[in-house]
Amino acid sequence: MIQHHRLRTFFHWLFIFSSSWASLWAQSPSSEITADELRAHVKYLASDELEGRAPGTEGNRKAADYIANQLRLYGLKPGGDKGTYMQEFEFVSSVRLGSNNMLTFEWQSEKSELVLDKDFRPFGFSSNTSVSGKVAFVGYGISAPEKNYDDYKDIDVTGKVAVALRYSPDGDDPHSDFYRYSAFRNKARRARDKGAAGLIIATGPLDADSDDLVKLSFDHAYASSGIPTISMKRAHLEKMLPPGMDLRSIQDSIRSSKKPLSFDLQDVTVTLGTEVEKVMSGTANVIGYLEGTDPKLKDQTVVIGAHLDHLGFGGPGSGSLQPDIHAIHNGADDNASGTAGLLELAQAFALEHSGIRRTLIFIAFSGEEMGTLGSGHYVNHPVFPLDRTIAMINMDMIGRLENTTLTVYGTGTSPQWSGLLGKHNADSTFTLKLVPDGFGPSDHAQFYGKDIPVLFFFTGTHSDYHKPTDDWEKLNYAGHETVVRFAYDIAKDIAARDEKPLFARTQSAQPMGGDSRGFTVTLGVIPDYGGAEEGMKIGGIRPGGPAEKCGLKAGDVIVSMAGKKVMNIYDYMGVLGELRPGDEVEVEAKRGGDTVKLTARMEKRQ
Repeated sequence: MIQHHRLRTFFHWLFIFSSSWASLWAQSPSSEITADELRAHVKYLASDELEGRAPGTEGNRKAADYIANQLRLYGLKPGGDKGTYMQEFEFVSSVRLGSNNMLTFEWQSEKSELVLDKDFRPFGFSSNTSVSGKVAFVGYGISAPEKNYDDYKDIDVTGKVAVALRYSPDGDDPHSDFYRYSAFRNKARRARDKGAAGLIIATGPLDADSDDLVKLSFDHAYASSGIPTISMKRAHLEKMLPPGMDLRSIQDSIRSSKKPLSFDLQDVTVTLGTEVEKVMSGTANVIGYLEGTDPKLKDQTVVIGAHLDHLGFGGPGSGSLQPDIHAIHNGADDNASGTAGLLELAQAFALEHSGIRRTLIFIAFSGEEMGTLGSGHYVNHPVFPLDRTIAMINMDMIGRLENTTLTVYGTGTSPQWSGLLGKHNADSTFTLKLVPDGFGPSDHAQFYGKDIPVLFFFTGTHSDYHKPTDDWEKLNYAGHETVVRFAYDIAKDIAARDEKPLFARTQSAQPMGGDSRGFTVTLGVIPDYGGAEEGMKIGGIRPGGPAEKCGLKAGDVIVSMAGKKVMNIYDYMGVLGELRPGDEVEVEAKRGGDTVKLTARMEKRQ
C-alpha cells in the first residue's frame, strides 16, 4: 500500500511538471502576452479532465497545481502556507443524513413509523432536533396578505407541526404572483415565524403523478431553517385526512377559488426528528508574488487576482442556469479566461520586473462561485498587511470581447483611476464602460470592503454563461490578449508611480450585486457569504444607503428585521422581499458582544 501510494504520487507530480515544461517549451518564455499562450492555458483549465473545477474536487486541485507550477517556473515566490503556493481553507461542500432521523404518526389508535429515504427525507437546511405535537394542514404554507392570500390566516399553528403542499395555488408556474413565496426555505421561514414546531412538505397529485421525495441538496450555505423540515410522500398524508377529503379535491378547491383551505388534523400527533450533517472539504487559493525593487516602496503591494473555480457538473444549487442538466461546466470564460490572464501577467512581470517598485501579489482564488469564499479568506488572512495593499485588480470573464467594449468596475474607488484608464486607452483601443461601484459579484468586492481601491475588468455576459456550453473554442483570443495587455499597463503604472492611489467610497445607481437583486427595495448592504454566525453578516455598506444612514456597519450581524427573526441570508432575503419603499423597520444586529437596535427607512431599488 505505501509503495503504491508513493508511486501514484511520483507520477502525479511527474505529470504536473511535464505539463508545465511542455507548456513553457511550446510558448518560448518571454514577456510578451500572446493569444496563443492564453489559448493554451484556457484549453487546459477548461478541459473535461478538470471536470468544471468545483472547489473540493480533484479537478479543482489539478487546476491549482497547474497554476502553482506555472508560478514556480516563472520564478515567483510562494505566498501560501508553510512555504508553498497554496493558501488552504475549508468550506461546507455538501450535506448528508445523520443517524437521528425519524418520523412517527399516531391517530385513531394507529401508529405508523415511516422509513427514512423511502417515506420521508429531511431538507438540507433542516435544523437538527426532535419535536412532538399536533398536526395542522396549512395548504401551500404561503402567507401573502398583499396578494389576498394567507394559508395561516384562520389557523393557529403554535407548537404544532405544519403540513404544506409543494409549489403554490398556481402550481409550478414561474410567472405566478405566488412563485417567490413557494421556495422551500420561504415556507420553512413562514412556518417558523408563525410558531410551528416543524414543517412537512408533500407534493400534491395535481403537481406530479409520481409521489417522489425531494432530493437532499445543498445550496452553498449551511444555514438552518430553525425548525425540522422534511419532505414526505403524500400517500401518508392522504391516510390522515378527514373522511370525504382527499388532496386532489383540496388542490382543486384552492386553485379554483384562490382561497385557503387550512385545518387541524384532529387526533393526529407526530414525533419528528431530523439530523443533517455538514460535509467539510478543502480547497486553496494559489498565491505567488514578485518583490518590488524600490527599498522604500516594496512593502506596498498590488494584488492581481482571478478566480480559478467553476461549477463542476452543475445541478441544483450550483449556480448553473441549466440546473437540470448533469454535465461538465467547463467555465472557459468564467473564469479560465481570467486565470489565464493572471498567468500571462505573472510571466510578463517576472521577466521584466526591474522597474516594478512595489510588490505584486498574484492570487488565483477558489470558492468565488460559492460567494467569494477564497477572497474572503484572503482578506481575513492576508499574506501582506491590508493597510499596505494599495490596489486590487480583478479579472473575471475577460474572454468574450465584442465591439471593443470593455466594462471596468470600481472606477470611482480612487480619484486616480479615471486619468489612469484614459492615459492607457488614449488610442481608443477599447470603448470603455465605466462603473464607479466597488462592490459586485466577484472577488474585488472583498478588497473594496476593506477600503482598498479596486478595478475589475469584464467583457460581459453571454448565452453560455453558467452553462455547459462555455467552452474554450468560443473565446475571442485576440480580444482576450488586448484586455490582458491593458491590465498589464495599468498594473505596471500603479506599481511604478511615486504616489499610491487614494481610496474613495462610491455611490452606485445600478448595483451589480448585493442585496437588491430581485427585490423592489434595498437596505444597502453587501452580505458576507462566508459568515458562519447565526444571522446575516454584513460584508459591506453601500454609501448613502439606508444601512449607512441608520448606523449599520460592516461586520454587524443582523438577527432581526421588521419584527422577523433572521437566522441566515435566506431569512434576510425573504424579509426584504416583503418590504416596500418608505417602510420604516427596526433592525436588530449583533456588534461584537453588544446588540444594537436601529431604524432603517427602506429605499427603492434603482
